[in-house]
Amino acid sequence: MLSPNTQIYVAGHRGLVGSAIVRALKAQGFSQLLLRTHRELDLTDQAAVVEFFQKERPQAVIMAAARVGGIQANNVRPAEFIRDNLLIQDNVIDAAYRSGVAKFVFLGSSCIYPKLAPQPIKEDSLLTGPLEPTNEWYAIAKIAGVKMCQAYRRQYGLNAISLMPTNLYGPGDNFDLQNSHVLPALIRRFHEAKLRGDGSLTVWGTGTPRREFLHVDDLADAVIYLLKTYDDEAIVNIGWGQDVTIRELAEIVASVAGFRGRLEFDSSKPDGTPRKLLDTSRLTALGWTPKIKLKAGIEDTYAWFKDHVAEARLIA
Repeated sequence: MLSPNTQIYVAGHRGLVGSAIVRALKAQGFSQLLLRTHRELDLTDQAAVVEFFQKERPQAVIMAAARVGGIQANNVRPAEFIRDNLLIQDNVIDAAYRSGVAKFVFLGSSCIYPKLAPQPIKEDSLLTGPLEPTNEWYAIAKIAGVKMCQAYRRQYGLNAISLMPTNLYGPGDNFDLQNSHVLPALIRRFHEAKLRGDGSLTVWGTGTPRREFLHVDDLADAVIYLLKTYDDEAIVNIGWGQDVTIRELAEIVASVAGFRGRLEFDSSKPDGTPRKLLDTSRLTALGWTPKIKLKAGIEDTYAWFKDHVAEARLIA
């Protein structure tokens, strides 16, 4: 049973997801948070991880640490993506079990599902078809993490759950145009186009692909809700359950940023997967639904971006 004094280790607390989870935990009165930077604790170092768990003995762990990046990073450094994520997961999950952690939350990604999975994507689509080639190294590592949690639950009784978020955005996002995802990239591009007084802005593709977006504060709320209430090996999708076209997304961002120029689409550029939407019926049945609507979430993120341009992650 969780209490305000439960010792909770949030791995990866400085990232987009981890920082949101820390904010939410503090807002809900959890005061005994264990936080370590990469400099203080290298999660690829097994001996260091074992020492940390044996010394601190956290009662709960939220696993938000991972090596992440966009398509280019996955293509250029595939060995690092599969090696580092496998090492991080192996070290943390095993040390958590051996030190007697009472509850373990593993955070994966919707990229674990097959590229051509039926839409909306149900949890049982896992391992039913080929992955998206551009991020298969990361996806395979995350699938291994899910299976490791399930294996440790079955063999050792580790109370581990696995949660699969959809596309996330929010304060603290990565706004580097080379490595960021579509929504933060659009926020930065429309902001800079407005400042320059550009008459138009061109978006890659036709604008017809559909994507789902969830504010990271909603994700954090869902993670804590499931930390408290969910105990099963079946994975759970976390998403909004609705999607928008890239054109609709761009129009919302343009409106929020105050860009008054023309919106153009370059159909010679790739669209990517036509649609990627998670089926969230399992999550809804467990009693949780998101609260932050897309436009309000983009307004919140844009306000943060404008206030933090100097320190926002603009360059990888």
